[in-house]
Amino acid sequence: MIRILFTAVIAAVALVLPHAAGAQAFPSKTIRILCPFSPGGGVDITARALAHELSAQLGQSVIVENKPGAGGNVAAAEVARSAPDGYTLFLTLNSLHAISPLLYSKLPYDANRDFAYITPLVSFNNILVVNPASSAKSVQELIAAAKSRPGRLTFASSGNGTNIHLVGELFKSMAGIDIVHVPYKGSAPALTDLLGGNVTMMFDTIPSAISHVRSGKLRALGVTGAKRSPLFPDVPTIAEAGLAGYQAFAWYGLVGPAGIPSEVQARLNAEAVKAAHSQAFRSRMEPLGFEIMTGSPEKMAEMLKADMARWAPVIKAAGVTIN
Repeated sequence: MIRILFTAVIAAVALVLPHAAGAQAFPSKTIRILCPFSPGGGVDITARALAHELSAQLGQSVIVENKPGAGGNVAAAEVARSAPDGYTLFLTLNSLHAISPLLYSKLPYDANRDFAYITPLVSFNNILVVNPASSAKSVQELIAAAKSRPGRLTFASSGNGTNIHLVGELFKSMAGIDIVHVPYKGSAPALTDLLGGNVTMMFDTIPSAISHVRSGKLRALGVTGAKRSPLFPDVPTIAEAGLAGYQAFAWYGLVGPAGIPSEVQARLNAEAVKAAHSQAFRSRMEPLGFEIMTGSPEKMAEMLKADMARWAPVIKAAGVTIN
């Protein structure tokens, strides 16, 4: 009997040891972080700042690969198909998991079941800006102008279904005004037309609009978040400025393909959270208008669920669809 029990214990240990060794050995090779957009944008900046810190912490190369296309769907689909070993990760946007399923009739992946959440990383607010030639000096004056001229005022966005578009639709709905959406192929051409006075307003992201506001080329009327931006302490929130209850923000996070071993997922979470709170990462991100926002995989799942609940009625009311 003793010999049988001893044999059983040895067999059990033999089964457990390879898994334990695998967890301790991670990572043993280069980690890829896929970025769904071209170099230079906010997602790319975040991915590269994170990769730099993770490389130092993990003692392995962490590289960023840009895979732009189809509004982020090209990179998302590749990650969803990747081996769930923790070596292929995705610097994602909340919109790809909480908003895209509401906009697209068909996606090449399941926006939530095909991914393992690791941690949210940074959040950012939008900022309501107008051309300095505009007569509106406040949110209330802008709303009043829109009500006096229904269908005459316009708001630019970086494209149908984008964060900038939906933030504007939320404003339109809550203010009870009729303003016309003008979509562009990206934030840059939309800003160009706003600077030229061809559109009335834009709910641009703070990282994108910051230089134009500081130079006086655009007038900031309000920020979309729950509190004022430390970069623009004199600019009220839109809720403070008279549209009670208004709040909108977007965020980036880190995910991998579904099925990553729990111990690897936990290691990645701990290291990514540590990296995001490092002085080097904060120094890179905060001056651009990003706020550090980390948490557990469970917290990330809760945030995405809340985002879907927030944006579903907005999308439905505006009749926004992509295909």
